[in-house]
Amino acid sequence: MGIFGRPGSGAASGNGRAGANGNGHELPAHRLTLNLTNAENFAHMLAKSRMSRSVEVADLLAGMYICDWERLSTYWDDDRQDEVEEFFQRICQMSPQRWHSWIEFYDTEKRKEEKLARTWPPLRKLLKRIPAAEGPLQLSDALATVLKQAEQITPFYDRTPGKSIPILTSECVLLCIARTYGTEITKKLAETGLDVTKLERDVFSSRRAPRT
Repeated sequence: MGIFGRPGSGAASGNGRAGANGNGHELPAHRLTLNLTNAENFAHMLAKSRMSRSVEVADLLAGMYICDWERLSTYWDDDRQDEVEEFFQRICQMSPQRWHSWIEFYDTEKRKEEKLARTWPPLRKLLKRIPAAEGPLQLSDALATVLKQAEQITPFYDRTPGKSIPILTSECVLLCIARTYGTEITKKLAETGLDVTKLERDVFSSRRAPRT
């Protein structure tokens, strides 16, 4: 199973292109691990459910919680899990009933699948329930800035002839969100007890290869 999401996933969702390779084909500005691709897909679903034209930082955070919590939970104390979940509900402006309904549906469908596809089957089924927005969704300026910062600090690259494409992980993106000083989401995130020191150590450890 590959670690990457669809080729150019970041660029396709409004983050722009990095340039052209020797064959004249455009290269993506970055690549996403499969877990982060799943989170991004979920973020688009949330944005569509609001009939929004753009995907916000809060949408991606919620997607990371739903799709990658097993890994990211290590950056919070176990006794604060309920508080963290409430935080994600609030930033997504989602009722507890709707939040738990989506989590339960997603988890149930995920367990039915023996293998992961490039887009998880549970996400495809959920997306069918969301009204289609007019035109493709773009990234908000805030989210585009976060991903650009993640491109600059990630220690992982996909080496291609004449170009090194940054590989973004959930940890790397979470750190960049936590470092967006002065924003309301960052302040609330800090209040949940996020262990930024541990997160930084893991992000900048080039020996810690990106995982799915």
